[in-house]
Amino acid sequence: MPLQLIEENKLRLMMKARGNALAEERGILGIRSQLPCKRERHVKVVKILTYLVLVGTGIVFGLVETFNMTHYLNNQPVFYPVEEALLSPQAPLEGVGCNSKEDPPRLEHRIRPTTLMHDMTDRELLWRASMVPLRRNYSFERLPKIAFMFLTRGPLPLFPLWERFFRGHEGLYSIYVHSLPSFRLNISDTSPFYRREIPSQVVQWGEANMCDAERRLLANALLDFSNERFILLSETCIPVFNFSTIYTYLIKSKHSFVHSSDDPRPEGRGRYNINMAPEITLSQWRKGSQWFEVHRKLAIDIISDTKYYQIFKAFCKPSCYIDEHYIPTTLSMQFGSLISNRSITWVDWSRGGSHPAMFGKDDITQVLMERIRDANNCTYNDQTTSLCFLFARKFSPSALHPLLNMLSHFGFD
Repeated sequence: MPLQLIEENKLRLMMKARGNALAEERGILGIRSQLPCKRERHVKVVKILTYLVLVGTGIVFGLVETFNMTHYLNNQPVFYPVEEALLSPQAPLEGVGCNSKEDPPRLEHRIRPTTLMHDMTDRELLWRASMVPLRRNYSFERLPKIAFMFLTRGPLPLFPLWERFFRGHEGLYSIYVHSLPSFRLNISDTSPFYRREIPSQVVQWGEANMCDAERRLLANALLDFSNERFILLSETCIPVFNFSTIYTYLIKSKHSFVHSSDDPRPEGRGRYNINMAPEITLSQWRKGSQWFEVHRKLAIDIISDTKYYQIFKAFCKPSCYIDEHYIPTTLSMQFGSLISNRSITWVDWSRGGSHPAMFGKDDITQVLMERIRDANNCTYNDQTTSLCFLFARKFSPSALHPLLNMLSHFGFD
């Protein structure tokens, strides 16, 4: 009996222990089944918080950048295209927009500047003037004009003679005056020279700034798309034929009138600098008159040159005079078939010296005028002619009145 009780007690203990184990196992399983749910909820919370942080950061960054950009733009100067500043320099720039009462710039203002004064640097001016339309036909009725470019040291003492020369031929010419920066012509607003001065700089004889002035004149004249021929003159120059004769002569010419010769003397080849090679060789070196006349194409090529001009400025210095060599040499090298190798401006070197003769009032006679007008024969459009010189220099202020008294001899209209 005791053994039986003992066995029953053992069995009860075993059953109890087994029941406890099962209960414990079920509890563990229950806990484990709850862990994924809690972990999933935790991950979702973390994702939501991360998203909110990123969105908030983006909003703050955007606001900061917007403020910085607005501040930057408000402190920047307004940019207007170069051609707008050039062609309409007096027009107000404020209020331009869809509701502006100002008329938009017309084509006329874009192809023919209404004023010659501007604030462009030489570099900006040369860049602007070098622009060439690619379309053959002009979009406006173009009447070719002659640009008369006066390179002076100040006054134009012979301008009354030139006024008579231009009278009645408006629309066929343009005038450009390069003088000392501080000088202003004191003339009537009815004169063709009125407000025809360009932004100028100081010029010294024999220095590179002489050529700078020539290129500056060409560039300003090129801004008028109607200018077809370009003649460089000084304050001592006069016309020796009437306007109609000169206009027809130049407009119908197949060549530009640039004096360019191979001068073997010390004043020619003797000025060549070996440092110009290989771009410019001694055999290519030329000398000629400063007073040139060129077609529009060559004018554009002269002011567009950035290669040869820098070489001349570096190595052609007194006693090499750049104005006597740069244009004759470079045009001969590149466009020899387009130039006549002669000048149309007469001068008298018979008296010797480094400058041609100056003519005063006592020198002005009909004989002198005939001597200039009927010079030696020359070639014009591949034909021989006796009409070789259209202009002459040098004439002093005292020669003005005798010249005015001989206008009928010039054939002025």
